[in-house]
Amino acid sequence: MTTPWGELALARFPEDPRDRLRAWDASDEYLLRHLADRDVRLSGTVVVLGDRWGALVTALARHRPVQITDSFLTQEATRANLARNGVEPGAVSLLTTRDAPPERVDVLLVRVPKSLALLEDQLLRLAPAVHAGTVVVGTGMVKEIHTSTLELFARILGPTRTSPAERKARLILCTPDPSLERPANPWPYRYALPEGVGPVSGRAVVNHAGVFCADRLDIGTRFFLAHLPPTRGGQRVVDLGCGNGVVGTAVALAGPAAEVLFVDESFQAVASAEATYRANGGPGHAEFRVGDGLAGVASGSVDLVLNNPPFHSHQATTDATAWRMFTGARRALRPGGELWVIGNRHLGYHVKLRRLFGNSRLVASDPKFVVLKAVKR
Repeated sequence: MTTPWGELALARFPEDPRDRLRAWDASDEYLLRHLADRDVRLSGTVVVLGDRWGALVTALARHRPVQITDSFLTQEATRANLARNGVEPGAVSLLTTRDAPPERVDVLLVRVPKSLALLEDQLLRLAPAVHAGTVVVGTGMVKEIHTSTLELFARILGPTRTSPAERKARLILCTPDPSLERPANPWPYRYALPEGVGPVSGRAVVNHAGVFCADRLDIGTRFFLAHLPPTRGGQRVVDLGCGNGVVGTAVALAGPAAEVLFVDESFQAVASAEATYRANGGPGHAEFRVGDGLAGVASGSVDLVLNNPPFHSHQATTDATAWRMFTGARRALRPGGELWVIGNRHLGYHVKLRRLFGNSRLVASDPKFVVLKAVKR
């Protein structure tokens, strides 16, 4: 990436030489040009919220910024990119969206996330630290910035306007107003599940901001809940890409003797899963882990993996995440262990499972979704 201060070598995480997707986009470049062209004073506490792969904090490392992210993969990419560009360890502070934010913010740079709810939650958490002199600049691609995005900045921080578009990217320029009466933070959001969804019928769900389908049970998960396999005592079960943890909680309620591992790369998701599990009595033994799929889980240590893989990486459509989840599941499963997957029919996951496991069986289907099972031989 070319920046006003030189060239940077950047990669996504995990690094894959076959991956043609870049670790930055035009909105990152636009923000950095704006800071240099306007000679923005980058002093005091510089906070970068929502940096996708660490491109912004790597470029600004000399100013010792604080990165706040919901993504484990972003943190790992940032560490790798800082090292790749010879940045001294500790030059960038890495915080998650679950950590307490800095008490004072002098420069706030925001890479607009896909989730408006996550943006709302994080701006409300950061607002008490923003003062009248804080420089606030957001950035995103034109298709990512909507009227609702601008209204959120204006409602929480102060008067907001946008820049002209450049290369399909746009800036959000906000003038903080400390006297603004901010709304209460509505997150986390709690609701009761509907009836007819197995062991979790009528049960509580807790969603932190940014978790998929936070205000209702999505139709894919609802279909999956109707077709979960029975579990036996002593089984080790993984809710892989757990989101709010409804699937793993259903397993725990149906078979309290099972050990359930909830895994997601989103800090918000794992916090939601644990809150959902605890809200329903926390039956049996459970572990909650933020990480890159099943990396770190011992080979041959798992009996059952339940998975609803995402097919987007930010704005890009890709099956790379699903493929990593499937290969990780095959490694982690014991012989005879099973991977159960739900996905949209058109994604063709049965082809990938047959290639990887040598088998794939259709468990259930409707016009939109399929539930597939693959067994490790």
